[in-house]
Amino acid sequence: MDLKGQLDRFKKQQERCQSTLSSINASRAAPSGPSRPSSSVPAATSLKPAPPVKFSNDTERLQFINSIRKGPVGAQIKRVIELLFETRQAFTPEQINERCYVDMLSNKAVFDSLRNNPKVYYDGRRFSYKAKHDVKDKNQLLSLIKKYPAGIAAVDLKDAYPNVMDDLQALKASKHIWFLSNADSQEDIAYPNDFKGQIEVDDEFKSLFRDIDIPSDLLDVEKELQKIGLKPVMNTAQRRAAAQIQGVSNKPKQKKKKQEISKRTKLTNAHLPELFQNLNASSSRN
Repeated sequence: MDLKGQLDRFKKQQERCQSTLSSINASRAAPSGPSRPSSSVPAATSLKPAPPVKFSNDTERLQFINSIRKGPVGAQIKRVIELLFETRQAFTPEQINERCYVDMLSNKAVFDSLRNNPKVYYDGRRFSYKAKHDVKDKNQLLSLIKKYPAGIAAVDLKDAYPNVMDDLQALKASKHIWFLSNADSQEDIAYPNDFKGQIEVDDEFKSLFRDIDIPSDLLDVEKELQKIGLKPVMNTAQRRAAAQIQGVSNKPKQKKKKQEISKRTKLTNAHLPELFQNLNASSSRN
């Protein structure tokens, strides 16, 4: 077939397509007449627009997983350590991927960092959380504290197991330990309470201790400390000399006389009538 014949055939196909489209449009635009019941031909249904294409319901979750895996290495490490800390279980890299979406097998930096992290224990197959002190219950906690007569900081114990702080309070309530705050660092320190060190003190000795006369003047107290070889924290003599040079008086300041309420005082606490008894009394006298 030559080129001219192919063009003629193509034109005829276009004409047939155009005719088909015209007939379809005409049938849609024509008003529908009275329906005639027919048992063999079903009634024509109205054409509805096709529903919009919906993305998978899992799209949001997949985007979240992708954002985690493309996030910084530090953020992924933190996510895994939080999982290990909260569950206190051992997980393989595949299980970690399922639980917190961190693909350690595909990210060598995350894998190596976790394997060498001081808070993570890796046995060659599974990862687990590694606390500073390996204790699992209250009895082991008490045994650990007894090994530290000078005290052990609570901050070093709080990650041992989930309810360790409750057990510390329970040991304190049962007087097995002393739980005190450090004056310098404001940290809570746990000290063992050794019941073997408790002794009965004779009443006569207590009386002698209470009858010791302590000087009221700090200068005399410092002299007594120096006699036994102790260095006082403050130098009272030097402080008093400096105060005299600067003209600072050692006399206590006189308190200002309390201002009484008068009729001209602006009253802002009218709901407290007991504050104005003096005012009412003076008004009655006048």
